[in-house]
Amino acid sequence: MRMKQLSAVAISTVALAIAACQIGGADPVKAGATAGVTDAMIAAAPDAEWLSYGRDYGEQRFSPLTQVNDQNVGQLGLAWYADLDTARGQEATPLVHDGVIYVSTAWSMVKAYDARTGQPKWAYDPKVPRETLVRACCDAVNRGVAIYGDKIYVGTLDGRLVALDAKTGKEVFSKVVVPDQQNYTITGAPRVVKGRILIGAGGGEYRARGYLAAYDPNTGAEVWRFNTVPGNPADGFAKEGRNAKAMEAAAKSWAGDWWTIGGGGTVWDSITYDPATNLVLFGTGNAEPWNPAAMGREGDALYTSSIVAVNAETGEYAWHFQETPEDRWDFDSDAQITIADVMVNGQKRHVAIHAPKNGHVYVIDVKTGQFLSGTPWVPVNWTTGLDPKTGKATINPEARYDKTGKPWVGLPGAIGAHSWHAQSFSPKTGLLYIPTNVAAQGYVAAKDWKPSAIGYQFGIDPSQTSLPAEGRAAAKAATVGALVAWDVAAKKEAWRVPMPTPWNGGVLSTAGNLVFQGNATGQFVAYSADKGQKLWSYGTQSGVIAAPMTYAIGGEQYVAILVGWGGVWDLSAGILAHTGGAYKNISRLMVFKLGAKGTLPAAPKPDNQAVLDPPPFTGKPEQVARGSQLYGRYCTVCHGDAAIAGGLVPDLRHSGALGSEEAIKSIVIDGVLHENGMVSFKSALKPEDAEDLRQFLIKRANDDKALEEKKGG
Repeated sequence: MRMKQLSAVAISTVALAIAACQIGGADPVKAGATAGVTDAMIAAAPDAEWLSYGRDYGEQRFSPLTQVNDQNVGQLGLAWYADLDTARGQEATPLVHDGVIYVSTAWSMVKAYDARTGQPKWAYDPKVPRETLVRACCDAVNRGVAIYGDKIYVGTLDGRLVALDAKTGKEVFSKVVVPDQQNYTITGAPRVVKGRILIGAGGGEYRARGYLAAYDPNTGAEVWRFNTVPGNPADGFAKEGRNAKAMEAAAKSWAGDWWTIGGGGTVWDSITYDPATNLVLFGTGNAEPWNPAAMGREGDALYTSSIVAVNAETGEYAWHFQETPEDRWDFDSDAQITIADVMVNGQKRHVAIHAPKNGHVYVIDVKTGQFLSGTPWVPVNWTTGLDPKTGKATINPEARYDKTGKPWVGLPGAIGAHSWHAQSFSPKTGLLYIPTNVAAQGYVAAKDWKPSAIGYQFGIDPSQTSLPAEGRAAAKAATVGALVAWDVAAKKEAWRVPMPTPWNGGVLSTAGNLVFQGNATGQFVAYSADKGQKLWSYGTQSGVIAAPMTYAIGGEQYVAILVGWGGVWDLSAGILAHTGGAYKNISRLMVFKLGAKGTLPAAPKPDNQAVLDPPPFTGKPEQVARGSQLYGRYCTVCHGDAAIAGGLVPDLRHSGALGSEEAIKSIVIDGVLHENGMVSFKSALKPEDAEDLRQFLIKRANDDKALEEKKGG
């Protein structure tokens, strides 16, 4: 790791006092002012600190600090930065307490810095085995830590809950909390609620059963668990305890033998606590596999693709609202849930505001789960509309690709109109700021699909939806993004900033009439919160997907952002991942303040993509067809659609192993690169399958080589 402290301009005592008044709210943090973080501190959300993932229990990501505002944001400069040693996607929101900034990075590492100077304090590496990547759908990412008492908590990619001493970074405990370490991962940030650490797990694309659990902060022992998917009805539901009736009711909305591969519904993000009702609201993932027919699934499949509310102390079911019934499009409801008081039909209501993947902004009563409104903010074709009273979606019959037997191009696609990238709500403007994707997705039901011991359990055939060469330009032009400001009370868009690509960073809004967002094209930007006018930007040298935050120390307000391009879009979208330009991953923490004059080192020159020079294709058409299916099921998720990599992992069209049948076999079957994350697939593939994959890749490389030569000529 390399850290550079940038020179700071000394200011007078009088200027300090004036600046402190300008910041507003609580007094600036003093080193050693508290012994630890309490529930009351998290609930009160001190102005100068950032103590939880969404800053406050309601996950509004709104800061009352005003020293940096729409009148002076143009003076914002780089105060310090810290380069990281994990060149993968960076998705975390830093926390700040007692003058220390804590941040998790890829591979679930945790680092602590002096929040004023950037001086490193400690670093922790949980040593996640690199082969864990085979069960991590979306890169080796981590979205943040929790702080409680004198400890820092992080969920690791391989399924552990780890507690660290906040002062030293020394491990206090490390406990495996997932049901198994073959199908589950943890990428989300833990939350602290009523003296417990809350977190779920990922793995819905594998063989996982979703849940949310609460853990003792001193031992990691499980206190309660809510399963989001019912088990085998033949076993009864008594073991679900106080949630037995809820599980029995949910089972009636399923068919087939879903429990044999878990059922999905994973809680990989989106945990919000409401003190007014003592409820924890969380989002759940889609049912698995995507294709219902593959496992004989029928019905709504509760409680997948839903918001679920449970008692914070016991985990007992209170209510649910399903946003996407019979989900077959990967429309997880794991996007951040925000709680606020807003006007609904002329009355102030205490509501949950949610903008999940399926393309609608939902407003739900927090106490009862009553549907108040649901409005699309992007093009939507999977539903013909929502019931105005219940909010239940009417499914477009053509979107049931498993029943029609025809390909379906859905809007939104599987990355969603809005994924995990943090939204923000400003009580001052009444606007919800949504990082928005406009990207279609093709779906084709796989024939004779069976679950496998390794890899994605989709039940669809990605080989039939890969972009052909002649369609790439049009697809890229139609694949865009935006920052959308949504008027929650009026149920309409207030303003929009178009962007050339989806998969842009999370959002921060402030009382200084500002909205901050990093984007995929390598810019950190400030907009006016009321009108969306661009006021300031700073080049980050890498794409940004994480959300910014802000804090104050010694009378000065700082704005921090974690930089580093990656995540599932970069891995699996193929050529579409480059709609905003091909950016190198440069992972670093960047911190800004008014008047700072720091600079980054010169950006490395873009890597010149090697000229395609594959061996000649000598295979048979049937090998290519078979290899295409195998690639779609087992390889696309990391190496990209149509064998075009997004940038984080090798582009297999350029692999030096293509010239050797034995070399490919040693990688795919023997697992010689398992320490790099490329594990053996021998549990699902045979040596002849590896050869079919090789012939498919050779054919793809030769096809694209010919295309490049044609363009060059």
